[in-house]
Amino acid sequence: MNTKERIMSALASALSPQSLDVIDESHLHKGHAGHREEGETHFRVRITAEAFRGKSRVDIHRTINAILADELAAGVHALAIQAKAPD
Repeated sequence: MNTKERIMSALASALSPQSLDVIDESHLHKGHAGHREEGETHFRVRITAEAFRGKSRVDIHRTINAILADELAAGVHALAIQAKAPD
């Protein structure tokens, strides 16, 4: 399982999101800090989950970072998060 799949699996398992998209943007960061030639260093997460209802943006980001702590420690350099509760 690659990093993108592990991120998707961890978030899906923990949050049962209504929508989830994980995009590997590593190729956009070539030459920047944290970039590796093999990629899998910079990701964007777009997620909609009921678990976020009533939470602040900071609390949502903390929740996602806690769920993905192992991936962040294992080499994910950057994680852009776009998260919200369902409309």
